[in-house]
Amino acid sequence: MNHTTQEEEGLDPAALKDELFELWNWKNVQMLHHSAQHGFSKLSDPLGALIEMLEQCPGKQKGRSQTLGSKIVSEFQTWMEEHPQVKLSSLPQQKAATLQLRALGLLTESNPTFVEGLINIYQLQSLDAAPLRQHIATLQSRNCYKEAVTLSIKLQLHTELDMETMCVPLILQDKLTLAETFVSGHSQLETQLVIMLDSWCHPSFNIDEIRARFPHISPLKNTKSLVHPKMITKHIFRLVDKFKIDQELCPNALHNRRLDTLRYLMYKTFVEKSMTEQNWADHVQFVVADDLELQIHLVEMLVRYRSLKKASQWSLRYNIPRDRLPYGVWDTQQDLLPDLQQMSLESASSDEWVPLQAHQQRFYQVPLGKDKVHFVDTLEALQGCRGALLKEGGVVGVDMEWQPTFGCTSAQQVALIQLAVCEQAFLVDLCAAGFGQHPQTVDFIRSLFSEPKVLKLGYGMAGGDLRCLMATWHQLLEEPLKLAGVLDLLDVHQKMQRSKVNRTRKGPSEVLVGEDCAEKGLSLLVQQVLGRPLDKTEQMSNWEKRPLRISQIRYAVADAYCLLDVYSVLSRNPARFGLPAELHKIPSLQSQASAEKKKAKRAKAVKQDTGKEVRRDLLSRKETY
Repeated sequence: MNHTTQEEEGLDPAALKDELFELWNWKNVQMLHHSAQHGFSKLSDPLGALIEMLEQCPGKQKGRSQTLGSKIVSEFQTWMEEHPQVKLSSLPQQKAATLQLRALGLLTESNPTFVEGLINIYQLQSLDAAPLRQHIATLQSRNCYKEAVTLSIKLQLHTELDMETMCVPLILQDKLTLAETFVSGHSQLETQLVIMLDSWCHPSFNIDEIRARFPHISPLKNTKSLVHPKMITKHIFRLVDKFKIDQELCPNALHNRRLDTLRYLMYKTFVEKSMTEQNWADHVQFVVADDLELQIHLVEMLVRYRSLKKASQWSLRYNIPRDRLPYGVWDTQQDLLPDLQQMSLESASSDEWVPLQAHQQRFYQVPLGKDKVHFVDTLEALQGCRGALLKEGGVVGVDMEWQPTFGCTSAQQVALIQLAVCEQAFLVDLCAAGFGQHPQTVDFIRSLFSEPKVLKLGYGMAGGDLRCLMATWHQLLEEPLKLAGVLDLLDVHQKMQRSKVNRTRKGPSEVLVGEDCAEKGLSLLVQQVLGRPLDKTEQMSNWEKRPLRISQIRYAVADAYCLLDVYSVLSRNPARFGLPAELHKIPSLQSQASAEKKKAKRAKAVKQDTGKEVRRDLLSRKETY
């Protein structure tokens, strides 16, 4: 009689749970799998029984990365694949809704591994939004902010919840990445997050007001550093770039970034003294623009750097009100002669192509006359240079220039492409209206880089030039450049440096520069190979301003033409520089690192497979005994 009742009622879920719990403690995975699959088939109400079993399961156990509950859910999903008739839609509507609410109640901070499985088994995404929102609010009231957001993402509740309520607690607990994940793919939420962070960059922002709105948040010791304007500004510009948001929506962050840039420009000019007066003035005008507060900061900084005359001239240029002027500036203004009050910001440099003798003795010089440098800013000029640049067997030095943005914008766009061949240089002006974005201009560069019979020389091309080129021409994102016949002299240089280290015991070679040398990058390579470094004075020029100064043109041509001269010397005697005979076979550090990473990954996989085989062998022995 009892036997018949048990058959009708099916297997007791509690008994099955106890059996699985015992096997779980014994770590007998194979037997647990067999018992679970066999036991689920004996349950009269599998979906209801699963909830009952999970409600009785212990939470996380010491020394176990997985819980019994998550293992049972995983096994149940496997069983359901072979029993498609077991599904929520087959139950009466009221019973199905009751099971959904019970399943939702299991998704707490103590059972995070249940989430994925229970959502799928009980189709929780089909639940009415009200109980889902209530459950999220309950998790937050328990300070389970991470769990609340994770569950919200899985249940696709993004548009049902308040962005600030979900994200602010995460940010204050140093989990901004999770907040980003919550808003990702929802443009309105992405914009809201960035605008909210920008409001935290305003001078009047007070973190205590945020804490008052979220009193349950456990404050971290470093909360103030997490919301420091400098740190928040950095995150904002990263998100602006990631989410493709108009940076004008972030006026406070933009102001902070420009102010930091202004400080940097002051340091470069008045302390490091590595920027020309003209370049400094160009950048200052770009950074300050029409922002009165930044204009006042500029004048204040000039006073601090003991340049009252300059401070007075700039304050007159921007018409700064007298009551906002630092002490001494007004009086200095009155003492300025009329011709000094109108500050000239145009270049006062020489228009001579051939530099002074001192410059020639100190720096690498381009062996070209000015007449051999061609500006390419029309389609006709572009067509005219194709023959020289796409000549079979030719060698082309390639470099690019862009306006330094000092982080004020998310993408740097190429302003000038320098292409040098023997006895000629071509400057492709991407700032020329109607030319820079013309399809023929893009197609020409595609043809050049993909032509295997033309050797293109660059230095660190993949790290800077090509990245900025993609920011300039969005077509390259959809259809990337196909590179062929490209030699990056950065890889050659790194091989030289490694060879230098290996040869130090035998004494340094005459072409090698000591480690305390001030030169670096391409300039260092040019000095090591050709004997003189590059003049980098114009490196931080405003490359979008036209016309370019002679000194800028000379610098731009030198950066491309020096690649030809370096390659020529290295090719004639590679052994002298510790290089193999075939330079193009030198692997890049990037490809080497990738290969080593793949090798390590394969070794790890082999180790894991070996471990699994050992564990399977031990389990089979246990079962045998």
